[in-house]
Amino acid sequence: MASSVLYFADRAEAGKRLAEALVGYAGRTDVLVLALPRGGVPVAYEVARTLAVPMDLWLVRKLGVPGQEELAMGAIAGKDTRVLNRDIINVLNIDKTTIEAVIVKEQAELERRNRLYRQGRPSPDIEGKTIIIIDDGLATGATMRAAIASLRQAGAARIIAAVPVGAASTCGKVEQDADELVCLYTPEPFYGVGQWYDDFSQTSDESVLALLESATKRPDGTAIKPEKAV
Repeated sequence: MASSVLYFADRAEAGKRLAEALVGYAGRTDVLVLALPRGGVPVAYEVARTLAVPMDLWLVRKLGVPGQEELAMGAIAGKDTRVLNRDIINVLNIDKTTIEAVIVKEQAELERRNRLYRQGRPSPDIEGKTIIIIDDGLATGATMRAAIASLRQAGAARIIAAVPVGAASTCGKVEQDADELVCLYTPEPFYGVGQWYDDFSQTSDESVLALLESATKRPDGTAIKPEKAV
C-alpha cells in the first residue's frame, strides 16, 4: 500500500494538488486545460477551476492488448495519429492484423465518445495556445504520447503534460515529447495508477458530461470561452 505522502483520496483531490504545481499558469488567457477522458476529467476539472482557465476534452483511445485490455500496446488520436509501444508488441509477438483490428474497434469508440461528449460543439481551438493536457496517471504513457503528437499537429504553441502520479521510466519518455512535464510522484515500484488512489472507481460518461458543463460556466452562470491566442 502506498504511504500517506503518495496517496490520493480520489481524482478530485489529486487535481487540487496538481493545480498547486501549475499555479504559474493561473489566469493566463493563452492557456487551455485539456482532459483525457474519462479518468483525466475530474483531475483536469479541479486544475481548471483553481487556475481560472477554460477546460475542454482531448479524445484519445488506448489500444489494449487483446485479452489484457488494460495493457496498452499503443493509442490513437483523431484519424491520423497513432503511437505504438513496440516493446510490448514485440515481447507479446502481436501481429499487424491484430493491431489493425484493435485500431478499427477503438476508432469507432473514439467517434462514439466524440458525438456523446461534444453534442455538436466544435473541437477546441488549439492553434497558438499553451495546452495543459491532463490524465489521472501515467502507466505505459501511450495515451498521453498520442495526445501530445496530435496536439502538435493541431498547432499548439506549448504543451505541458500534467499528471498526479506516473512510472518514472514512462515520465522520462513523455518529458521528451512534451515541452514540460509536471508529475507529482514517481513511486518505485510503480505497480499501476490505481494503486495510488483510495477511490479509483471508473468515471462515468454522465460524470464527464456534468463536469464539462460545469467547467464552461462561471459561478454567476455566464459562459467561459477560450480567447484567441495572440
